[in-house]
Amino acid sequence: MLARVGVAHIDDLFEAIPSSHLLDEPLGLEPALDEPRLMQHLAALSNANPGAHMLSFLGGGMYRHHVPPAVDQLLLRSEFYTAYTPYQAELSQGTLQATFEFQTIVCELLGTDVANASMYDGASATAEAVLMARRAKRRTHVVVSEGLHPEYIETIRTYLQGLDTESAIALAPLGADGRTDWEAATGALTDQTAALVVGYPNFFGCVEDLDAARAVADTAGALLVTATAEPYALSVLRAPGAAGADICVGEGQALAVPPQYGGPGVGLFGASQALVRQMPGRLVGRTVDSDGQPGYVLTLSTREQHIRREKATSNICTNHALIALAMGMRTAMLGRQGFHQAGQRCVNAAHYLRAGIEKLEAFELPYGAPVFNEFVVRSQGPEASVVLTRLLERGIIGGVDLGRFRDEWRQDLLLATTELHTREDLDHLLDALAG
Repeated sequence: MLARVGVAHIDDLFEAIPSSHLLDEPLGLEPALDEPRLMQHLAALSNANPGAHMLSFLGGGMYRHHVPPAVDQLLLRSEFYTAYTPYQAELSQGTLQATFEFQTIVCELLGTDVANASMYDGASATAEAVLMARRAKRRTHVVVSEGLHPEYIETIRTYLQGLDTESAIALAPLGADGRTDWEAATGALTDQTAALVVGYPNFFGCVEDLDAARAVADTAGALLVTATAEPYALSVLRAPGAAGADICVGEGQALAVPPQYGGPGVGLFGASQALVRQMPGRLVGRTVDSDGQPGYVLTLSTREQHIRREKATSNICTNHALIALAMGMRTAMLGRQGFHQAGQRCVNAAHYLRAGIEKLEAFELPYGAPVFNEFVVRSQGPEASVVLTRLLERGIIGGVDLGRFRDEWRQDLLLATTELHTREDLDHLLDALAG
């Protein structure tokens, strides 16, 4: 293998790494533990983590909602836990049916005609939506709202990098209320614009006006793409597909699993029927066999492993099927009424917290647009990082420091509430901020 690659020694493969960063001795691993002692050690480490017991208001794309223990127990069934992509679809009826149900749920949430069998996460789904819009419109330019999650924007840039010399992204700035400046967005459009991409709600928690977004996209004949990082928002907001969006994507983590160091996620991807042939990933359909019995099949699977590379619509070679299954289970347990009730609790908590913060002289709410469960708080004194450090001393994880994304946001922190926050939790945060 080394001869084929053209190097004399395996160390030559790592010559780009500075020698100061290379180990010149074996790793200093402690002796192995037997299973009982290993479990005790892990439990001790877990209990020593103060963050596990802190009151948290983290959001910014990953949210902590209640996930019943029944979801974990059902996921442990061997036919689900060990299932992988159904290459022999006819032998994977259970997996295919579960995927079909997931697609149906996603269609109901997003208000779209069709949905695929999930993507990696919300960021990759958004980037794939941009590629899909470019294929469908045969254009290379994209206008992206600055209200879209910054990491989603960077993922789009990564996907487009190197595709062609003409591809370009124009950022539409935000208005004073925290929503996209539609006049500026209109000015950013060209006759080569394939899509207008907005967050719904956006990264700052503000609910974008999709009617206005649709009108702006139509001026250039572009597709409208929405990205929803907090799926619980769709319990009270109008579905983006029903509001005229052509491609609706999002992150389903909040409806499936707790936040775990930023993942795993499950990318939601829905679109109108007219665009189904351009959709990435896989699509499971329901049919009948020769005896008239219902069966499930891979209706569309347009990836490089199945068709010619030039005809493929995506190079994603799997999906987060287990997390998609968890999301399907959780939403089925919630039901329509439970989903709406949970969402309403999120709204109530956010508005209660906003009303309390408005009374504090040391902070202000910079954006006046409607919100669901997340909003920006601006410090009038120390930077947000200092505020968060002081909150940590009081046992509170006080949200996301927006200064990590841009220097001009160093005074801002992003707070998120969910149905898990009690009135006492909210008052505890308000008291800490007041102090």
